[in-house]
Amino acid sequence: MSTHTAALFPSVRPIPSGALGRLRVTDDAGRACVPYTAADGGHPLRCCLRLSVPGERIALVSYAPLRRWAAETGAEPGAYDEQGPVFIHAEDCGGPAPSESYPFSRPGALRVLRRYDAAGRIVGGRLLELPEVPADGFDQALAEAFADPAVALVHVRAVEYGCFHFEVRRP
Repeated sequence: MSTHTAALFPSVRPIPSGALGRLRVTDDAGRACVPYTAADGGHPLRCCLRLSVPGERIALVSYAPLRRWAAETGAEPGAYDEQGPVFIHAEDCGGPAPSESYPFSRPGALRVLRRYDAAGRIVGGRLLELPEVPADGFDQALAEAFADPAVALVHVRAVEYGCFHFEVRRP
C-alpha cells in the first residue's frame, strides 16, 4: 500500500471472527456448512484474506456482509441486503497476517467498489480494472469513495463471480 493508503485506510477487513463462527455452523442462507478438503488451491479465503492451498479444509458458504454490518451498527439496508458465496477455512485460522497489499489483487482483475451510507443504502459505486500496481488503483478508488462524507463503508467484490472480497470502513 502506498503511504497515502496506510494513513487513510489502515486495513481491509475480513469477515469478522464472530460471524465466521456462526457461518461454520449455518450460513446466511440457512444452510449447514459443509467443509471439504481442497484438491486444488487458489480459492480466495475471506477469513484470512489469502488464497487457499491444496489440502486445506475449507467451505463455500453464503455470506450477507451488509446484513452483518447492519446488525452491528443499527443500519437498515432494506433491499440492498444481499448474500453471496465466499470461501472460508473450515476451522479457525487466526485471521489475516499483517499485509502491505490489498488481497486478491492481480493486474487486469475487475473489481466493483460499492459505497454504502450509514443507513446501509448504496450511495455509489465504481468499476475498477486493477492496473499494473493494484494498490495504486485501490488507493485512488478508495480515496474517491471516502471523499464523499456520506460514505461509511465500501465493499469490494469480484466482477466475474459477484462475490464479496473484503470491506473498508471510514477511518
